[in-house]
Amino acid sequence: MGQSVQLRSADGFGFAGYEALPEGDPIGAIVVIQEVFGVNEHIREVVDGYAADGYAAVAPQIFDRVERDIELGYEETDMGKGVQIAFEKLEMPNTLSDIQCAIEYASRFGNVGVVGYCFGGLLTWLSACDLDGVTAASSYYGGGVAAQLERTAKCPVIMHFGELDAHIPMTDVEKIRAAQPDVTVYVYPADHGFNCDHRASHDANSAALAKERTLAFFAEHLA
Repeated sequence: MGQSVQLRSADGFGFAGYEALPEGDPIGAIVVIQEVFGVNEHIREVVDGYAADGYAAVAPQIFDRVERDIELGYEETDMGKGVQIAFEKLEMPNTLSDIQCAIEYASRFGNVGVVGYCFGGLLTWLSACDLDGVTAASSYYGGGVAAQLERTAKCPVIMHFGELDAHIPMTDVEKIRAAQPDVTVYVYPADHGFNCDHRASHDANSAALAKERTLAFFAEHLA
């Protein structure tokens, strides 16, 4: 369904993205922000899914700043490499600039929503607060969001967390709720990564409900 596209950030850096378009006129646009595993098969499937739901969707390859076309699996060594790239090798100003580029690229299809998972969930929150042109944002199990609560979102935001997630304890989720009362926070009986059906932590019921809520949220704000 999708195809590779070329994007160019404000500093002139060229990088790739994966884009999928709906059959008819798009309802709006969705920027999908990857986990620490790169724009891999799962993220491409997420992009394809939003296209099937009527949106123009694109996932920027934000790891291209470090190494082109990184696609990781879900073994411990993959996780270690992805975490190292995300939190040690990437420079956040460049990462946000690349996401801003993707938002501007997608905006020709209408209002832009941002959705991201894990590391991408954190970047979704930062995008909602710091970037321009984001109409609505849906953050899935964003590790590190609880340490970025001094920010204020420029657009409506919803967040999804798993109550069994050892990486993001419920105490952090309660901090988010207390500090950001305008953010709608959903909690599911699931583990970290519950949306990804390539992982053992996948929870089909929670993933379906979170997607249903995200689609309703985007339909309200993007159409």
